[in-house]
Amino acid sequence: MAILHATTPVLDIAYEAAGPTDGRSVVLLHGWPDDVRTWDTVAPALHAAGFRTYAPWLRGFGPTRFLSADTQRSAEIGAMAQDILDFLDALNIGRVSVVGHDWGARIAYFLACVAPERLERIVTMSVPWSPGPLPTPSLEQVQRFWYQWFMATERGAAFVRANGKAFARRQWDTWGPTGWFDDATYDVTARSFENPDWPAITLHGYRVRWEEAEPDPRYAELNRRQRAVTAIGTPTLLIHGGDDRCVMPTSSAGLERNFTGVYERHVLNGIGHFPPRESPDAVAKLITAFFSHS
Repeated sequence: MAILHATTPVLDIAYEAAGPTDGRSVVLLHGWPDDVRTWDTVAPALHAAGFRTYAPWLRGFGPTRFLSADTQRSAEIGAMAQDILDFLDALNIGRVSVVGHDWGARIAYFLACVAPERLERIVTMSVPWSPGPLPTPSLEQVQRFWYQWFMATERGAAFVRANGKAFARRQWDTWGPTGWFDDATYDVTARSFENPDWPAITLHGYRVRWEEAEPDPRYAELNRRQRAVTAIGTPTLLIHGGDDRCVMPTSSAGLERNFTGVYERHVLNGIGHFPPRESPDAVAKLITAFFSHS
């Protein structure tokens, strides 16, 4: 599939587009450590159902590049949410549905808070949403987040800079049941981690999340607006792997009070942290059914 490019005020965003040109627009947002290949076996079902998909590489991944060397390599969710709004503007796309996994899910929630008028529906995977600042996790979740604490140390940061692909591969190997990918599958996606900004984006993304790094001031007002939201009104479908060994499946249970619009939660038994890769048929079926109500 051809790689296309959209220029925004900050980035040259590389993306793939497919499906009927007159179909309703769906933006597919990958997570960390992943890239647009996570949608390869999900997107065809959306195309068959009449949707047009757009799958951008997030800042710091694959062919996406910053326009200026002077721009802070921020990976706060607000920055990436603004990237997507700028991306839509560059392509003259008005309202969309968004499907996001991991970091992509966090971006989708953020967009639902600050730009609900741009969204029809969102589907999120592997990450729940609650209003307010992130609380300190339970001890069991803290243990699963070892990689985030590791990156908050200087030794951990040095390791990621020197061994990024091996560090990312460790997450693929341990975030769910084994056997769902082979070396060739990982190697194709790991090419996206060769982006020269990937280490900085990776480190800042997790450090700023726990207030161990400074945010980019240009997104301060956007972040303020997001923090003021107490409930999401955009129709939302959450998909969580029942054997997710990174984000505990129990963390996404009982959160209906945080959504004033339609809200559904589906747990896929035996699936780990990467539902679009581990169970693409079930994920595609859930997404197309949910979008059919729009």
